[in-house]
Amino acid sequence: MLMGMPVWAWIVFYILVIIMLVADLKMFGKKGQHEVGVGEALRMTCVWIAVSLIFCVGIYLFYPVDPHEKAMEFLAGYLIEKSLSMDNLFVFLMLFSYFGIERKYQHEVLFWGIFGALVLRSVFIFAGAAVVERFEWVLGLFGLFLLYTGSKMFTHDDEKQGDPGNNFIVRLFKRFFPVATKMDGDKFFIVEQGRRLATPLFIALIVIETSDVAFAVDSIPAVFSVSRDPFIVLTSNIFAILGLRALYFALAAISKYFAYLKYGLGIILIFVGVKMLLAMDEYVNALGRMVGLDINMPHTEIPTPWSLAFIFGTLVLSMGLSVIITRRRHQS
Repeated sequence: MLMGMPVWAWIVFYILVIIMLVADLKMFGKKGQHEVGVGEALRMTCVWIAVSLIFCVGIYLFYPVDPHEKAMEFLAGYLIEKSLSMDNLFVFLMLFSYFGIERKYQHEVLFWGIFGALVLRSVFIFAGAAVVERFEWVLGLFGLFLLYTGSKMFTHDDEKQGDPGNNFIVRLFKRFFPVATKMDGDKFFIVEQGRRLATPLFIALIVIETSDVAFAVDSIPAVFSVSRDPFIVLTSNIFAILGLRALYFALAAISKYFAYLKYGLGIILIFVGVKMLLAMDEYVNALGRMVGLDINMPHTEIPTPWSLAFIFGTLVLSMGLSVIITRRRHQS
């Protein structure tokens, strides 16, 4: 058994992930051959969502313990990660613009960026699950952090992004490895005058990978708010990430219509932070007694279906309002 699930279940899951990644690379956005169109991106996005829902049905039919609840937890975790990822994709759009990467080469960076994200998220989730299992009070810290990051969504200015070229990892890389000044198609490395050089395409990949670490700090604690089952947390997180490449090209063309999406995401983060803290009554009351206060906070569990409905409703409402307000501004 590994984290409560048979080892074979983890092996089958990762084999499935590898198969889907290979299929995505072969079928979607042929390497360097054409720009990915919105129609193609939307079709592949629908395919990824369908695959995720089929996996959810598999959980409902075959999960060994409380399958109905686990399926709902998977859906809630998937929706949280998917919604937060939409905001991250706009950051990727800014990064590609900064590095001057043509649209037909962007899918190559996104593929390897997502592959790296799968590895990093797996490590983070396994580590997080182990910590939560041993120190449950850490969930309270996760909740407080989500309240902070959610409130930051209302004050964060997308126009004041830092210079990606000043990324610490990029600067460290440049100290030990020479970097070419120009792109060379879809190549990450080239050879000039006997020297092996990294291209701006590879630098963009480094920035995307390090950005995903920051994104994971928000999204992984948020998923722990709806499930503490490592298998559910990991699979919902990874299935949401797998479709990001297609979703990016679908959103890139209509990004101007989602200017207010971040406010909806801020509300979602605050909600899951509050949900997490409401279940920490035992630790809040114990902390109160330590400082001489009788808090007597009741234990409150928000049912997963309610969480799922709130998250979905907030996401749809924020996207709808974004489209309506943006269209009215363009018409005036």
